[in-house]
Amino acid sequence: MKYSLSSVRLREGSPKSAATSCEAGRVGHSAEVNRESSSASDRRTRVTVLVALAANLVIAVAKAVGGLFAGSPALLSEAAHSVADSLNEVFLLAALRRSRRPADNRHPFGYGKERFFWSLLAAVGIFLMGGCFSFFQGFEALGSESSESHSGYVAGLAVLVVALLAEGASLLRALHQVHKQGGFSAEIRDPALRTVIAEDGTAVLGVLFAIAGMALHMVTGQVVYEASASIAIGCLLVYVAYRLGRDARDQLIGQATDEESSSRIRALLEAQPEIDSVESLLTMQLGPDSTLVAARVDLTPGMDSEEVELVAIRIKQSVRNLVPEVDQIFLDVTDARVARRAAAHEKGPAATGERGGT
Repeated sequence: MKYSLSSVRLREGSPKSAATSCEAGRVGHSAEVNRESSSASDRRTRVTVLVALAANLVIAVAKAVGGLFAGSPALLSEAAHSVADSLNEVFLLAALRRSRRPADNRHPFGYGKERFFWSLLAAVGIFLMGGCFSFFQGFEALGSESSESHSGYVAGLAVLVVALLAEGASLLRALHQVHKQGGFSAEIRDPALRTVIAEDGTAVLGVLFAIAGMALHMVTGQVVYEASASIAIGCLLVYVAYRLGRDARDQLIGQATDEESSSRIRALLEAQPEIDSVESLLTMQLGPDSTLVAARVDLTPGMDSEEVELVAIRIKQSVRNLVPEVDQIFLDVTDARVARRAAAHEKGPAATGERGGT
């Protein structure tokens, strides 16, 4: 016998039906609390992204003007980096808005994966606008004999110091939000926040590379140091773009939740007295705070449909209490012994140890 727990319906007016309604009410209340918590987290992330966008726009203009005035390839590379980061922040703001659209007939699980899509575009932007332009500036500088005036060095270094302070402030804002959400010991689920931290951290390192390159160029008169700084910035941006793009790809194609959460869910299901065994457990991330859980379970014999419904509601609520981001739960009831015999029959006589022939 095989049927879905979610398909069982109780007779209206029965005592167990009333109990089921109460349990369903508690499930709905828990889901509402989780949505409110997600909205608050989104508001904090939006503020973090806006702070990063404002900082990057101001810094991009300052770096571009300073780079053109000083003729500095490292400074122009950093200007391209800031322009790429500004565009990426626009992508992330779009992701925050679009991913919160309610589920509909065409997207019954909602739009949570919009976060992953726009994060992938941000990674592509970092690679193309930041990394490639930095490589171009670095290799072009190696083939030139350009020199900078003392005033050009001073202007460039002054711009970089201001950029370092602004990027550092934006990074501190992002790290403060991570700390409030559990710190780095917990996984950063929101790709928008993860991207901002990667961008700001990379920006701080990039500015330090540019300062070192300009300072060595000023002291030695050798442009190779500044060109090398520009190439190093390009390598850094390409690596960050690869990491962000890889994470977004994994989540877009249906990444399972982390091993710890899966193990906790399986342990909870196996601990239920009404469940004989958990035949399979599948999970998939639908968004930063949305996870799908599908489990095939073998129930103890002797329960009627009303008891099955009560057990299903209680188990679903227990899973949500254990892992709050789980908002889609499907329990499929199967008779494990019948299923194993059917699977063995499909594999043929070799699977059961029977001999063919007469």
